[in-house]
Amino acid sequence: MNRPTPAARYALGAALVAVPLLLAVLGPYAAGPAGPRTVSFDPAAGPLGSDFAGRDVLRQVLLGGRSVVLVALSATALAYLIAVPLGLAAALTRRAWLEEALMRPLDVLLAVPSLLLVLLVAATLAPGPAGLTVLVGAAAAPDAARVVHATATEIAARPAVEALRMQGESWARTALGYVARSMRRTLAADAGIRLTGALYLVATAAFLGAGVAPDAADWAVMVDRNRTGLFLQPWAVVVPALLVAALSMGTNLLFDAALRTPTPGPGGEDRT
Repeated sequence: MNRPTPAARYALGAALVAVPLLLAVLGPYAAGPAGPRTVSFDPAAGPLGSDFAGRDVLRQVLLGGRSVVLVALSATALAYLIAVPLGLAAALTRRAWLEEALMRPLDVLLAVPSLLLVLLVAATLAPGPAGLTVLVGAAAAPDAARVVHATATEIAARPAVEALRMQGESWARTALGYVARSMRRTLAADAGIRLTGALYLVATAAFLGAGVAPDAADWAVMVDRNRTGLFLQPWAVVVPALLVAALSMGTNLLFDAALRTPTPGPGGEDRT
């Protein structure tokens, strides 16, 4: 059986990602004003029925993507803003004590489950996307820093890096101009996993009521609050759950397709 081509992966990944992203960006503008509340879990109340509070599920879906999607994307970006400089500094230093001082505290943080850390800290903060973004980004940063450090250490051992040092090139030019550029494929592969992990943390924290108000218009909160009426009015649970799953699967397919670039084989044919 033939494997899907990179083009097919791109197409499927883009299709899966497009729907939740468009809803997250444009949904609030199309939601319109809130209508009168009806009976809880009424399948006839609107195209997707009503939720646990008698609100229109379609309107809640249109409003609920921005928090999950934007927090996950922002948290992933924050994780790399912390991880890349830290991992590069540890990999390129010639002082063993400094490398140990930078990397060993990460082992302590990695010993604590990310979800537990997010829940413990979020329980003491007022609900809001800003705090949840910082928490999820900080929780993801130690693991990302170890990936950066391991990859950069291998690249730093190349003769090209030593040549740059002998030429008197600055640390920034060596680290960012050569080492970081050589890590692009590894970081692209890791970014798909990291974004999926951020989505998991954000959705789970919201599901458990940490960092997000319990009645907020949020896809993860919708899954949690409406699960008691799953057999009465399933759309209030199924639709937001599918949107979160589509974003996660689509993101991984896009990064996977980006990494599967054809390489020329014997005779000039393409091999993936």
